[in-house]
Amino acid sequence: MTRLLETGLDLLDAENPHGLPSVKGWNIINGQLTEASDGARFESRNPANKDDLLGNFPRSTKDDVHAALDAAHAALPGWASTPAPTRGQIIGNMARLLIDLKEDIVRLETREIGKTVKESGGEVQEAIDTCLFFQAEGRRLYGQTVHSELPNKELSTYRRPLGVCAIINASNFPAAVPFWKIIPALICGNTVVWKSPKDAPLLSFALARIMHQAGLPDGVVNLVHGTGSGAGQHLVDAVDEGRVNKVSFTGSTGVGKMIGEVCGRNLVSCSLELGGKNPLVVMPSANLDNAVEGAYWAAFGTAGQRCTSLGNLILHEDIHDAFMERFMAKVHETRIGDSLHHEGVLYGPMLSEVYAKDFLTGLEMAERDGATKLWGEGRITADSAPSGFVDNAEAGVFMWPHVYSDVTEDMECFMNEIFGPVVTVVKARDFDHALHLANASPYGLSSACYTNDRLEAYRFKTGIKAGMTGINNSTTGAEAHLPFGGVKNSGNGTRESGMWVIEAYSYWHAVNDELSGQLQLAQMDVDEIHTAEATVDWSTLA
Repeated sequence: MTRLLETGLDLLDAENPHGLPSVKGWNIINGQLTEASDGARFESRNPANKDDLLGNFPRSTKDDVHAALDAAHAALPGWASTPAPTRGQIIGNMARLLIDLKEDIVRLETREIGKTVKESGGEVQEAIDTCLFFQAEGRRLYGQTVHSELPNKELSTYRRPLGVCAIINASNFPAAVPFWKIIPALICGNTVVWKSPKDAPLLSFALARIMHQAGLPDGVVNLVHGTGSGAGQHLVDAVDEGRVNKVSFTGSTGVGKMIGEVCGRNLVSCSLELGGKNPLVVMPSANLDNAVEGAYWAAFGTAGQRCTSLGNLILHEDIHDAFMERFMAKVHETRIGDSLHHEGVLYGPMLSEVYAKDFLTGLEMAERDGATKLWGEGRITADSAPSGFVDNAEAGVFMWPHVYSDVTEDMECFMNEIFGPVVTVVKARDFDHALHLANASPYGLSSACYTNDRLEAYRFKTGIKAGMTGINNSTTGAEAHLPFGGVKNSGNGTRESGMWVIEAYSYWHAVNDELSGQLQLAQMDVDEIHTAEATVDWSTLA
């Protein structure tokens, strides 16, 4: 960790298992390490081992958030006027630093939020891929030249930065998602105030340090720590005060709607990536072994703590029993624990006690609905643990995998997201019924259909109301050059990743360059072109 965070940091006098260091973390405002204005701090602990203190961090106040906004506004003119290829070079430097420090970052992420080492590795690679993609976009922020309808006039378009961007991301993807947001914001010439996730402040601090080590000027990216109701709310409130030109948020639909309302009344752009109740359909022609693997990973990878995790598993009635026999065999063998100390685990702990509490509350929906519980006993304890659990239940926040069957679309648990390791199983009579069920929830983020009937595949991908669809693939997974986002209650139509995200962090500027030396008014000064009557004797052509 010392190589990752470099020098000048205080280590806390805390006893940690395995001799791991605890760090005194800071806000980064205008390139300087700063405390909260009132001195308040909070802790970050390993959710797999509550005795493992990673560090403590400033609980930012309104004054701290405003200081960060002041720094971002002051840095905006210089950064916006920096040539885009130069901005791209700095982003390329970030990629190289991430590559060099990848192993350290991966282990830090796994320690702070409990993801498996393999998953953390994939997420950090996604951050690297994002940097490499947008480094090249610095040479491709193209505008257009447009032919005028008047003589001696040039028309052209340019992309311009929006201004100061407020970035608020969730704890479940603390490396990839902030890079999805911050890197395109930077390449377009914007400056940033980033509110780190409360459960991943040390990783966020390390990543922000890397950004500055890459050559980022002071004030271009400012990091503040704290709670969503504290620092996060202060950032959103700053929209009403005219201090924020863009908000990008990943989190719950309820909070996203509130942010959308604030931005809407101020005509401020916002990107909202929200929840999902993602359907996965399995039809009789599918390769069942492949479908079982996809559904199992989509449901329980990351302990089900992905916005793209499988929600409703929709099985054609002809293959329901055969599928469930294979699926439940895998569920019964699920290996759970801290991957820093145990090999071959599918998932680790919940992100925090707060996420664990919300997950258990969500399970109560399925119980109230009368769904049939096939597997799962809530929180793993010393007295209640599946055979595949390989850790210390009392030290961490671990959950059983849960499966509920006999679910119907009139149930609350069919309609609503339960954020954690659970899947609700629904029977479909035929393809039309399956597609109806896949579209029946109020969400529309990700979706999947396993079928080897090409017409069914075509009808699914054209009939589903979702931002993303997998054919013979799981509901999870994203690539840095594809758009990511949803429809309905899963988002407001903006997209992360790929060239499409440039639209979310820039605006089009049309330039009308008059070269004639006189006033020419479009439409009014355009000569009318008259048609002439044809002189052809059409009767001779009969």
